[in-house]
Formats: sequence, structure tokens, C-alpha cells
Amino acid sequence: MKKKQVAATKLKATHQIRVRFNETDPLGIVWHGNYIKYFEDGREAFGRKFGISYLDVHKHGFATPIVKSSCEHKLPLKYGELANIEATYINSPAAKMIFSYSITNEAGNIVCIGETVQVFVDDNGILSLTNPSFFEEWKQQMDID
Repeated sequence: MKKKQVAATKLKATHQIRVRFNETDPLGIVWHGNYIKYFEDGREAFGRKFGISYLDVHKHGFATPIVKSSCEHKLPLKYGELANIEATYINSPAAKMIFSYSITNEAGNIVCIGETVQVFVDDNGILSLTNPSFFEEWKQQMDID
């Protein structure tokens, strides 16, 4: 069986956050579960920048639930630090949206990397096995094969 090709694109968005007190543990470092929230911040910034936000998808009668996520912690982020979240769209011929993430601290060091996979479900919760037409059109507009 031939494996489907997936490849990083040049479509990237960066979003900056400042670590808030309520995102840290008693040691003053970001609690590990908050990095997934930071990934969402990056994904939302990507959606706004490239016209494929959750609201845009919803207008076409679909939602994109996450079915897989991974997160690798490299360095800690601390209360008050600035961090940059970079979200990159990974192209796939399958009916899904894949994003890779890189979070860097103020010094530019990578503190966390990860990936999420989202699928398309219609308003009735039915999984789409093919790319919805609006998504195919978006990929054409973005010049993605």
C-alpha cells in the first residue's frame, strides 16, 4: 500500500503571548497542559491570517475536531516571559488539517514543538472522508497541491 504524501508548506503564522500567572504551576513555570492551548492560539492566528478560521469552516457547515496531538517539551517557559508560537500548515491529500508548532522563548530558543491533526465533520457530526469543496478551493487559492 502506498503511503500518502504529507509536506510542510510555506504557510505559517506567528502569534506572541506573554505567560500569565494562571498558566504556571507553584514553581512559576508553565504547566505542561497549557502548551496545547498555546498551539490553539497559533492555529487561530493562522486561521485569521489565511482565511480558514474556525468561524470560516463553520460557515461552510463543518467543524474540525482534533483527533491527534503531540507535544515535546524542550525548555520551560516562566511567568511573565514572552513566547512566539509558530503554526505551520502541513499539506496532506487526506481529508484533514495538520499543523506543526514551534514555541520559542524571548531568547529565540525552542521550548516546545508539536503537531495536531484535525478532521472534518459536518453539522450532524458525520466524518467527511473526502476534502470538503470549500477546503479544496482554499488549498487552490493558497497554491497548495
